[in-house]
Amino acid sequence: MLNNIGLPGLLLIAVVVLVLFGRGKISSLMGEVGKGITAFKKGVKDGAEELEQDKAEIAKDVTPESEKDKV
Repeated sequence: MLNNIGLPGLLLIAVVVLVLFGRGKISSLMGEVGKGITAFKKGVKDGAEELEQDKAEIAKDVTPESEKDKV
């Protein structure tokens, strides 16, 4: 069904959406979508940093103090 939608069909849908919602509403909606994408990217970055910190914490030197002096 969606394979048959070409450029004229997409333009018609865009015009209908623009008429129904107006330019201001669509602009604010796209702004919210942009903020959502930014928040998602930040969350992914923070999650990756947290995983790296966990890996670093696990990889810390766990040699007992009495064994560290013996070199």
